[in-house]
Amino acid sequence: MLKKLFIFSITGLVIYACASVAVTGRKQLSLVSNAEVIPMSQQQYAEVIKKGPLSTNQEQTQMVKKVGAKIEKAVEEYMASKGLSSELSGFAWEFNLIDDPKTVNAWCMPGGKVAFYTGIMPVCKDETGVAIVMGHEVAHAIANHGRERMSQQMVAQYGLATLGELIGQNPTAGQNLLMQAVGAGTNLGILKYSRDQESEADHIGLIFMTMAGYDPNQAPVFWERMASMSGGSEPMEFLSTHPSHATRIQDLKGWIPEALTYKKK
Repeated sequence: MLKKLFIFSITGLVIYACASVAVTGRKQLSLVSNAEVIPMSQQQYAEVIKKGPLSTNQEQTQMVKKVGAKIEKAVEEYMASKGLSSELSGFAWEFNLIDDPKTVNAWCMPGGKVAFYTGIMPVCKDETGVAIVMGHEVAHAIANHGRERMSQQMVAQYGLATLGELIGQNPTAGQNLLMQAVGAGTNLGILKYSRDQESEADHIGLIFMTMAGYDPNQAPVFWERMASMSGGSEPMEFLSTHPSHATRIQDLKGWIPEALTYKKK
């Protein structure tokens, strides 16, 4: 009887806590809100940036900030066009380049806080490459993938506890959960995004980069370059949970016609 009651409670909670992803419409578990997560994100991001060190390469730093500003504008225009501007409530965009040549990675916190590592810049090569990565990472935030991962892990690890209860009992656990969920926890056993979430970020990011004025036809080219740089060995952190190279490139090519409909005249 208790087992049935527990299953019923979990089922009811999942149904109640479903949200829809902007652009794709996919249903996702959402036990936490931006109002809860964004303040945590801002605090954690500030700590990451404080530890840095930030890159002293002004050309690369300005490129990341320039592309970030364009993607930010594109996201805000897209959300406004769909009547979803309220989804960006609490966002305080920020774009930084961290000096770490060994880390081939980038991520975006809920709330629009973005970090690139210098290790990914040679793969990006130019502004368009940065836009491809930026669009993808920002898409994770717009699709609330971090919140979704946190919700999934909360159910798996803490049952029906709310985020507020978790933080009240163990603030460090809540902070670690956030850092893991967005792929920013270098020593925390990162909870990778699922392949579905990665494909979704590819799809949404392609639209954002196109709206920002970049050529979506370069996205498959970038990912071919990224794949070749992994050398067939264990994939780089940025590729570790992505779909197979062939699948990703095929999917991107299939989404390009849709993305081009968002190209500014």
